[in-house]
Amino acid sequence: MSSKVETSQTDQKPQKQTVVVIGLGMVGLSFIEKLLKYDVHKKFKIESFSEEPRVAYNRVGLTQYFAHRSEENLFMQPPPWYEDHDVTIHLGDKAVRIDRENKSVHSSKGLTVSYDYCVIATGSYAWKPPMPNVNSGGVFVYRTIDDLNEIISYSANCKKSAVIGGGLLGLEAAKALHDLGLDLTIVEVSPILMPRQLDKKGAKLLLSEIEKLGINHALGQPPKEVVVGDDGKIKGLSFPDGKFMDLDMLVIAAGIRPRDEIAKNSGIDTHQRGGIFVDDRLQTNDPSIFAIGEVALHGGMIYGLVAPGYDMADVVAANLVGPASDRKFTGGDLSSKLKLLGVHVASFGDHFAKDDVAMPLVYKDPFGSVYKKLMFSKDGKHLLGGILVGDTDDYAKLHALSRSKKPLSMKPSELILGVKSGQAPGSDDLPDEAQIW
Repeated sequence: MSSKVETSQTDQKPQKQTVVVIGLGMVGLSFIEKLLKYDVHKKFKIESFSEEPRVAYNRVGLTQYFAHRSEENLFMQPPPWYEDHDVTIHLGDKAVRIDRENKSVHSSKGLTVSYDYCVIATGSYAWKPPMPNVNSGGVFVYRTIDDLNEIISYSANCKKSAVIGGGLLGLEAAKALHDLGLDLTIVEVSPILMPRQLDKKGAKLLLSEIEKLGINHALGQPPKEVVVGDDGKIKGLSFPDGKFMDLDMLVIAAGIRPRDEIAKNSGIDTHQRGGIFVDDRLQTNDPSIFAIGEVALHGGMIYGLVAPGYDMADVVAANLVGPASDRKFTGGDLSSKLKLLGVHVASFGDHFAKDDVAMPLVYKDPFGSVYKKLMFSKDGKHLLGGILVGDTDDYAKLHALSRSKKPLSMKPSELILGVKSGQAPGSDDLPDEAQIW
């Protein structure tokens, strides 16, 4: 007679489903945090691969690293947090292929992990302009902590430096080199700085403030070639007009490209110019695989800001946990508020709205180095977007008003001045989700 006790099916704990997250950057970690939050019944097990040898850190705050030189200060969550939340992480091990038929992820170190769902959050890599000698000694990109460590080490014997890129990332890199005490020139192909966020007048004010720091600029033409010496290290930049810029170091921060190679290696649909095709649920052509963040191509758009990536992470986590949930990503908010080289800059909403739908209202204070441009509907009843340089104190309120789509309770002229003078819009004018900071 057998002594084996048979357990009824209802007494058995349901087996957990495995979610493999490929990439442990800011967006990958955000997805993990959201999944842990929503998964109240603990039905998921999470594993993540990170090519870098460290846990997720704040890339937006990379310039702070030059002041404190502490990796731990940039960590989004301390290393023990992952173990405390039963999240398995494989640091320094790059996921290289997804076996979609057998639903498993294979890594560069030979590890194989089976999954029920897979989330690709591999982010992007720094783009380099296609010019001669761009990979020479003394030429760096500005993307990771390792990049920063190399820049810091190399800069010890340098005097003259340049940054290629006058956008958000380029100006962050410029601040880093300026803080290292180097002579600095900002090189930008556009005739203005931050062309995606600012108009000509706003960019001119920003440039004048940067010039006060002793920083030089070369705007309006791309460099032609990295000139190197006999030692294979950079000696300068040449330009199409024959000009030459003497340099000891060059940092490139001129754009990004999606890191979609694992998708290409795994038969997942990608765009020929980069990016993994996803639908409104961030699902790829494989129903068990999702893509979020800078690697995801949604509606023909790659989002290079972290906020849309967080929104994507939230949508996927909510849909995985709630079978009845049908959350959709309908597009990201490209608004931004930063302090660049000591200058406060912000843009929000449709700040480049066309003349046929918008009427601009501009405030400029040359004495206080302040420029504001708010875009209103033709009838003046709705705030569509805006540009702020030098004073961004009202950004949160103005941003919320533009997103609310509600009719304004004051005249446009009162809004551009009134928020500062105490005549701020009341709580009834703001949407329920507005956050005031």
